[in-house]
Amino acid sequence: MTNSFKDKVIWITGASSGIGEAMTYAFAEQDAYLVISSRKEAELQRVKANCKSPDRIKIIPCDVAKFDTIPGIAEQAIAYKGHLDILINNAGISQRAQAAETIFEVDQKIMNVNYLGTVAITKAVIPHLKARKAGQIVVISSVLGKMGVPFRSAYCASKHALHGFFDALRAELYRDNIDVTMICPGYVKTNVTINALTGDGTPNNEMAPSTAAGYSPEAFVRKALKAIAQKKKGAYFAKKELAGVYLNRFVPLVFFRMMRKFKLS
Repeated sequence: MTNSFKDKVIWITGASSGIGEAMTYAFAEQDAYLVISSRKEAELQRVKANCKSPDRIKIIPCDVAKFDTIPGIAEQAIAYKGHLDILINNAGISQRAQAAETIFEVDQKIMNVNYLGTVAITKAVIPHLKARKAGQIVVISSVLGKMGVPFRSAYCASKHALHGFFDALRAELYRDNIDVTMICPGYVKTNVTINALTGDGTPNNEMAPSTAAGYSPEAFVRKALKAIAQKKKGAYFAKKELAGVYLNRFVPLVFFRMMRKFKLS
């Protein structure tokens, strides 16, 4: 994978922390040109300053849930170097509450950020990629895109939606030489459970033990970059939680019985 991304122009959403931040550092080490986006411009400035060759990084703040702003932001990202090679759809938010105790506005917000925002960003760059007959669209999904787990109903739904959309899109873009790669992590030690929304929409403000025991962002990103370089259609990186994906697929009754006993962790 040495220098697989040298001089590639890569746009990363959700780049101000967690997986997005770790990806920014990893791509910067390989001498890529980067556009990094999130809602938090000050944090993006911090990430940029910590990178190798910060002069090769452009900051473009973006709230993926503000759909009407996205076409203009995509134009800025493409204009940075005149083209875009890889889009990394990473922006997202999680949930920690029972479905019946979650107000609808939380379901709506999670779907807007995780699914519709990702679709909006992607649709804004597709005409450019089709015109070039080249490019790669990467989506950071989750193993929960392949199974339903209690206390994360809206999050699971948003990730399931991503798989439906991007599996269809992959087939549609095949003749345009555009690759679609779905990366599905299990637990990664980031602030995802700290920032996760509770039933009333307030942050959880606590790191779950399961998250704390997950991959470090750096370890996950090393695996993810290999999959991206190989242009894999999909890749799963998880520890014991990966077993749930296979149980749900091959012995769903056993999986359902397990989920009935699932506790928030």
